[in-house]
Amino acid sequence: MVTTLSTTAARTNRLALAAALFTVVAWASAFVGIRSAGADLSPGALSLMRLSIASVALGAVVAVRRERMPSRRHFPRLAICGVLWFGVYNIALNAGERRVDAGTASMLVNIAPILIAIMAGYVLREGFARNLVIGLAIAFLGVTIIAVATSEGLSVSVGALLCFLAAVVYSIAVIAQKPLLAELPALTVTWAACLIGLVVCLPFAPRLFSELPDASTGAIAWSVYLGLVPTAIAFTTWAYALARTDAGKLGVTTYLVPPIAIFLGWALLDEVPPGLAFVGGALALAGVVVSRRR
Repeated sequence: MVTTLSTTAARTNRLALAAALFTVVAWASAFVGIRSAGADLSPGALSLMRLSIASVALGAVVAVRRERMPSRRHFPRLAICGVLWFGVYNIALNAGERRVDAGTASMLVNIAPILIAIMAGYVLREGFARNLVIGLAIAFLGVTIIAVATSEGLSVSVGALLCFLAAVVYSIAVIAQKPLLAELPALTVTWAACLIGLVVCLPFAPRLFSELPDASTGAIAWSVYLGLVPTAIAFTTWAYALARTDAGKLGVTTYLVPPIAIFLGWALLDEVPPGLAFVGGALALAGVVVSRRR
């Protein structure tokens, strides 16, 4: 019996890790997609298009699977997730990436794991395991090295402040989302929050309709990709992993986003990162490994 439970727990942990890794790769690609689509679509218009596509895709899957629907008591936490993470986060990040490059934006947003670990330790009473603290420090050092290697004299600009705002609201939303996943399927939580974010972005509909006819094929393609992969699929895999992992530990995993974003920028946008960025990426990876050790 003990062996069976241990085997089941190990399998669950592997699935959660796989879901988390898919999420960070998809979210890393989003930084490149936002930079590309943002050349033709304004921050609010891009957010609305992304969330519209994601809401339709998730809604179709929810209907086919007949997932359990949230009740009235779930709405306050869903509202926090939808307004902050799907609404404010998207708009702030889209606006921030108009002023800073994709790699730097990903680094700025990924101060969130520190905020998540601190809030999860106190609010969710997850505590502060030694491996989590050590892994957090190693990964943060890696991201700092990436920042130094890729920075071009970044100062406290509007773009940096917008990315910092995105990190703060993202962290709060993760803490609000965690208890929901104990009562509702990950797919339902993601879809409901996405719909709320869509409502938040509806005032940008006139802007989207005026910009869309002049947008390039590439910008439209990236917008569709952002809605389907980093939003509809990746937010669901994130919720799946969060339901089976401590919020603080899972948050550290997102330190992998900056090195992956820099690599994708190199591969897709022909932005060659300096050698020091690879050192930072290796440290970020090492921090994640340490944080997940038992």
